[in-house]
Amino acid sequence: MAKKAKAKKEVKIIKTVALVTMGCDKNTVDSERIIGGLVANGFKMTDDHSEADAVIINTCGFIKAAKEESVNAIVEAGELKQDGKMQKLIITGCLTQRYGKELKKQIKFVDHFFGTNSEQKILNALTTGNKTHLIGERELLTPPHYAFLKISEGCTHSCSFCSIPKIRGKHISRLEEEILAEVAMLRDRGVKELNIIAQDTTFYGKDIDGKSLLADLLGKISDEFIDDGRIRLLYTYPTGFPKEVLKVIAERKNICNYIDVPLQHIVSTILQSMKRGIDSKKIKELIAEIRETIPGVAIRTSFITGYPGETDDHFDTLLNFVKETKLDRVGVFTYSQEDGTPAFNLGDPIPEYIKIERSNIIMEAQQEITLEKNKALIGTDIEVIVDRIDDKGLIIGRTEYDAPGVDNGVILDPKKSIKPGDFVIATITDAQPYDLIGKVKKKR
Repeated sequence: MAKKAKAKKEVKIIKTVALVTMGCDKNTVDSERIIGGLVANGFKMTDDHSEADAVIINTCGFIKAAKEESVNAIVEAGELKQDGKMQKLIITGCLTQRYGKELKKQIKFVDHFFGTNSEQKILNALTTGNKTHLIGERELLTPPHYAFLKISEGCTHSCSFCSIPKIRGKHISRLEEEILAEVAMLRDRGVKELNIIAQDTTFYGKDIDGKSLLADLLGKISDEFIDDGRIRLLYTYPTGFPKEVLKVIAERKNICNYIDVPLQHIVSTILQSMKRGIDSKKIKELIAEIRETIPGVAIRTSFITGYPGETDDHFDTLLNFVKETKLDRVGVFTYSQEDGTPAFNLGDPIPEYIKIERSNIIMEAQQEITLEKNKALIGTDIEVIVDRIDDKGLIIGRTEYDAPGVDNGVILDPKKSIKPGDFVIATITDAQPYDLIGKVKKKR
């Protein structure tokens, strides 16, 4: 008597995918590339997990708070998976690159764990049959008038507090022709502001030619992009800063007078322990040269409070530096002890409440500086790119001195003819610590 064949479990074809992005704008670009590949292969994207056949979470694993946020997102999506409301749950990005083995042991409801740069693996996991393989295709997660342009991956520096080299590997520059092709693609899709990013943009080309090629690349990006658009340079490393970059910024009209240069501290002994390769004197000289070469430049930086060994005197020196130097944009992070980093063995001796207190003191001092600088703009006309129109009709935008997501905003009176992506000339009528208030004078 013939045996009965076992009934095959019906496998539903995955058609709709939701993707959650955690962490920084570098992760945003990675997600845009994942989505680009999925859309090219016929998948429909949704923001509603309950409508998705599969959910992808692109995680962050940089510091404790980011890791916790990523894990919470995984658990939340896992509840839908375990309730049978989705077929596949895929976890990718920095957290899985760093802790993939541990996560596989602890979390059983996830179908796939992939690390960074896993666009093709994700596509393979969701696709049966023929696949469309595309290089450089992206679906923007930002508003369509601005985008991030990643020029390299990884970092070769060995900062004692940082886990990025372990997660992303050593610095690898993208090919110039590939970058310029992406600039042209973004330009042709209507992008008016390019924000250049990497773990360290100033290192671009050193793995190719032994020296920084950023200035040359920046000039070519400027040539390729629209003349009346904006190009902004982010994530420049202070040690060995290529001074020729400053001249390119000063000479080109479509490059913002803006530089993001994370300093992390100003006390030389702390900088030495952080393995930053620079001391207080050289930092001050760099800031002076930036300001001298690019008149009216806005400088953004970030600092860390509570690094092991930071005394009250060290903190007072940092605070005085902030007050005296009057940088334009400042962010502060509290020290996070990360396993696998050179500073891990220093312990975490400074209580969290002191780290937070020091962070707050710096931000209060910076708030006064920013308000003073903003008040100086009252009565002047300034160019603004419109990011959105709020529910009251107010126009929300940014000046060339403000990067998306992290810097100041400009709030302008309603005007029906204005839409996101427009450049307008606005008269500033009032100032707040982190916002300018004004009226639209005309479209540019």
